Amino acid sequence: MNRYPLWRYLLLLVIVVLGLVYAAPNLYGEDPAVQISGQGATKVDAKVQTQVKVTLDNAGLPYNSIEQESDNSILVRFKDTPTQLKAKDFIKAALGDQYTVALNLASKTPEWLTALGAAPMKLGLDLRGGVYFLINVDVGSLAGNRLKEDSRTISEALRKDNIRYSGIKTTKDDKIVLQFRDASQRDDAYTQLHNNYQELQFVKADDKGPVLEAQMTPAAIIKLDNYAVDQTMTVLRKRVNELGVAEAVVQRQGPQDVAVSLPGIQDTAQAKQILGGTATLEFHIVDAQHDVQSAAAGDVPFGSKLYKMTDGSPILLKNRALLKGSAIVGATSSFGQDGRPIVNIRIAGPQVSLFHRSTGENVGQRMGIVFVETKMDSKIVDGKVVSTPHKSEKVISAPVIQSALGNNFQITGLESTQVAQNLALLLRAGALIAPLSIIEENTMGPSLGKQNIHKGFMSIMVGFLLVVLFITLYYRFFGIVANIALAMNVILVVAILSLLGAVLTLPGIAGIVLTVGMAIDANVLIFERIREELRNGMTPQASIHAGYARAFTTIVDANVTTLIVAVLLFALGTGPIKGFAVTLTVGLLTSMLTALTGTRAIVNLVYGGRVVKKLSIGIKVPPMQGKAYKGGNA
Repeated sequence: MNRYPLWRYLLLLVIVVLGLVYAAPNLYGEDPAVQISGQGATKVDAKVQTQVKVTLDNAGLPYNSIEQESDNSILVRFKDTPTQLKAKDFIKAALGDQYTVALNLASKTPEWLTALGAAPMKLGLDLRGGVYFLINVDVGSLAGNRLKEDSRTISEALRKDNIRYSGIKTTKDDKIVLQFRDASQRDDAYTQLHNNYQELQFVKADDKGPVLEAQMTPAAIIKLDNYAVDQTMTVLRKRVNELGVAEAVVQRQGPQDVAVSLPGIQDTAQAKQILGGTATLEFHIVDAQHDVQSAAAGDVPFGSKLYKMTDGSPILLKNRALLKGSAIVGATSSFGQDGRPIVNIRIAGPQVSLFHRSTGENVGQRMGIVFVETKMDSKIVDGKVVSTPHKSEKVISAPVIQSALGNNFQITGLESTQVAQNLALLLRAGALIAPLSIIEENTMGPSLGKQNIHKGFMSIMVGFLLVVLFITLYYRFFGIVANIALAMNVILVVAILSLLGAVLTLPGIAGIVLTVGMAIDANVLIFERIREELRNGMTPQASIHAGYARAFTTIVDANVTTLIVAVLLFALGTGPIKGFAVTLTVGLLTSMLTALTGTRAIVNLVYGGRVVKKLSIGIKVPPMQGKAYKGGNA
């Protein structure tokens, strides 16, 4: 019999319900919003809400609601994007640097769906509008700069080991050339340096006398270039977060380019200022000889400067910087022997010797780590928002110096793992080790995004309706079954993409449209096979069974070959191509479920387990071939 067991129907019902639930948030849409959160110990309370409300009322900017998202965040919803963009500038100017004011899109999904983890799909740059930058990381000079730094440390290491040399220099072809008076000194230097500088390849140039040449190994150059691009991406992500853009994308594109997409941003000048702004780090000894409270009251001693910690408390540091962020070449968070979080620092360059000597002279003293950043300070002048450069300096940590610090040292005494990870991030993001240049920039307005969304939606609807109309007319009841499966296929694709948190772009919509066309393919193969069996004299029940059984291999083969192509597109492609590959892959998998199992379940429910004289599949079977039949396999 063409029958399914009860458990299979129940499983399909669960899949259908879950698909409907997790696809539903996409029907509710989103509100343009501004998210306000406090930095450090700064809280966002009712007083801040009142200040935001007064600011918006004075500026004549209407809003839908002001909601308390969490203990440290509020959300202001607006009717349209232009009002949202204007409100963000006014709120930022009114609240100051103690708060992060971020552009966002707030979902209108009901709370009961949100509680189940359901959320709408994210829209990409081409649908939402915003700014796109392609930034080139100039890695060409990295090897030469690193060799200059290493030449200084090599010189100091040789003097410390009493290995005499007559000269050291770096050449234009990125080599360090060490000149010695005799071969024995050269051999001693080779043994010492070869063991301590694994990233350098040392060669004895006997044809030039007692000379030792060093250059970076190919693997070290690749590692340095990759580190430069990764470090640049870390800095850009931090600056994008400071810009407060929801769902921004910072990703590597090619060997030395970084693509930055900022959905919802139309102010290219502001975005360029943020991405190209300067940031660095400085290490100062804490002035413990003077009273910090007196300094906070205005009596700052000569040779010192008053700073603030990230929690807002004052701290007094000496003016002389022991080390600046340009010397940091690596920073990672880990755990010490006592199990507490630490940050491992690696430095290089001419500042190392001064830092080693100075920290040795101040063992037991606290050292303040100052994060220096150039921001754009917004103020309201004559009813307009005016932005000016503003230098921000905050002490992010003040650990105790345990011993004289050299090329590698640790920062301990951190509160938590999260604090250690953030500190390592700040240290890595303190200074770019390679210059940047914006080689491409594009601005897309929100109207273009709306137009793209409308066209994409219409393409899906038109394609879907045409397929539905044709299949219904051509295959009658079986066509209606295929259309139900097709609708569920689209719903399941949307639900899975929403669960995956995929970003929907125009190529992604194209993938969905292609899926709609391909999903009906499997049903066409099955229905034509059933028709063929009916024409050959097979009974209706046997024809149904044979149609599904014999078309199965063909359907799987066709989908697997397409799936292989989709996987290759995802593996080798970038950006839009990946989006197309993701939607195509998901669509192929769901179409096989709905076409093979979903339609079979409905057909079995209607025709299975009973005497059938004819099938509503768009053809007429001669009476002698249409005998009632109750046989066939499930």
